Amino acid sequence: MKRHAWLNDTEHRAAWIAFIQRLHPTVPAQSVRLMDEIAFLGRALTLLGEQSLIESGMSFAQYRVLLHLFFAEQMHATPQMNPSQISEMQGVTRGTMSSLIRNLEEEGLVQRRLDPDDRRRFGISLTDEGRRMVTHHISDHLAMIERAFDTLSGDEQQTLVVLLGKLSQHLMGVKQAEATA
Repeated sequence: MKRHAWLNDTEHRAAWIAFIQRLHPTVPAQSVRLMDEIAFLGRALTLLGEQSLIESGMSFAQYRVLLHLFFAEQMHATPQMNPSQISEMQGVTRGTMSSLIRNLEEEGLVQRRLDPDDRRRFGISLTDEGRRMVTHHISDHLAMIERAFDTLSGDEQQTLVVLLGKLSQHLMGVKQAEATA
């Protein structure tokens, strides 16, 4: 992914930060920089994930659904998950998840089954083709993840995990506080 030139353009970045600070004078310049960098990294990682799956014809989001179902099946001996569980793991809305599941179902990669105890609910499980798709593409996908972070030492990666976890916890608190206000 080509890095946005303006992220490296010191003059443009300074003008951007000055503009943001004019709109909200107390926001620290470093916070604006972090927001820009993290947003760029998120887009770059998604693009790399997509590139690792080009031959599959699936989106990164679709593959992650299959991977979560495969994980549940292999590690938890759970043959199916409900859409709410998957949307929570993916960090997407239920509407987005419904669309992803519908597309995967049309492709024959997942199937839905009504819950026999509660016919308003249903579970999602992998088909044999969905399972084959995950196992066929996992090596390329995991190699991409390895390459994405190999510029950082193990200690640097651990520090980043701790810092991002701390930020995530804080943001969840901010989100909850705003929801109750």
